Amino acid sequence: MRFREIFVFISLFIITTNAIAHHVLGRPSYSLGEDSNTPPSMQVETQIGEYYVTYMAFPAFPKPGDSGRVNLYASRIDNGAPFDGKVTFKVRDDSFFSSKEELLGVQDVDDGVYRQGFVFKDAGKYIITAQFESGGEPYTIDFPLQIGEPFPIGPLGISISVIGLLLLFVNITQRKRLARIKASQHHQKELAE
Repeated sequence: MRFREIFVFISLFIITTNAIAHHVLGRPSYSLGEDSNTPPSMQVETQIGEYYVTYMAFPAFPKPGDSGRVNLYASRIDNGAPFDGKVTFKVRDDSFFSSKEELLGVQDVDDGVYRQGFVFKDAGKYIITAQFESGGEPYTIDFPLQIGEPFPIGPLGISISVIGLLLLFVNITQRKRLARIKASQHHQKELAE
């Protein structure tokens, strides 16, 4: 009888621990948004001129129509003092032929961080540009942002596919040409005999 009680207790304990697993930090994980403490989709750290710049995009996987946020930290390399001017955020499509740039906003520093919200209607690849000026010198930082699911075949896959199809087309064309030449030679032999 004692064995049955222990078995029931352990079974109930295992079942209840699985029920708690879908919560992150005491809240259901499906309610986490851009203002939560979820990890960023991308974190870029770079050195530009006299500044060390860190950029982060939230949420981790931005979707079309959902609001998101870009955080930018800029501090001087020599003394670590944060940049205290204004930062202009712009966006454009990440393509060879896209030169149209839209202004997202101009932000003041808030506790050492420049925060810029965004909402994209369409899925795709975008380039966000952050611009500021310090000591009469302009600073520009570009970083990519993927909205929605990425296209499964990238530019490299498309290039390889096109080259493969081109080689296949050339091969078939050459085989047909060779077959015509052989048929013509065979026909000329028969006429000569």
